Amino acid sequence: MPAKKPIPEALPQDELVLAALARAERHRNPQLKSGLPIAVIKEHAGLDRRGWSTLQLRPQIERLEAAHLIRRSKRHSHAVWSLTDAGHKRLAEVRAAGTLGPLPESPQHREWRQAREAARLELDQLRTDLGLLLGQALDLLGENPHPPSQLWLDLAPRLARACTWLGSATYCLREWPEPDDNEADLETSTRRKTEEWAKHRTAPGVATFAGRMR
Repeated sequence: MPAKKPIPEALPQDELVLAALARAERHRNPQLKSGLPIAVIKEHAGLDRRGWSTLQLRPQIERLEAAHLIRRSKRHSHAVWSLTDAGHKRLAEVRAAGTLGPLPESPQHREWRQAREAARLELDQLRTDLGLLLGQALDLLGENPHPPSQLWLDLAPRLARACTWLGSATYCLREWPEPDDNEADLETSTRRKTEEWAKHRTAPGVATFAGRMR
């Protein structure tokens, strides 16, 4: 049987698209030029990332452009969008009237929330992993005669990585302030990079290194 086409999701109200674009502009790195691609607008509006949602949204974007509420420009040969003064005014009017629906969770808040949850799940394991590696370092210090240099060189990157991962998870759970929707969460730090440690695991190389000590 042929694959079923996805059922088009309900498009947000025009003003919600304006609000999504306005929030995306607030969260944009100020070092970047103004204007945002349609993929970023979709993300802030809570639309599916796949291409078919772009086809659904594009006529709405074009209608807002025709009404002079948003403007299109080019960046690196790709279309980007920004609010016009009229768009900001329209958005302020619907907010004042209380007729604007809520936006979904912003990408920067979702990243914060997911990082905290990953850290909550992994922190104890990361502490255990680091403890194992520190124990191996102490064992090496106590060896007599002195162990070969290669054992220290093998341990060093694993120990550094375990410290980095534990520091990152600690920051995400206890020190990363909750992002404010009114401004960009701009701090860039390796402390936020959860990709390497945010899985159930033991520290890489613990078992391998222990085997070399036998």
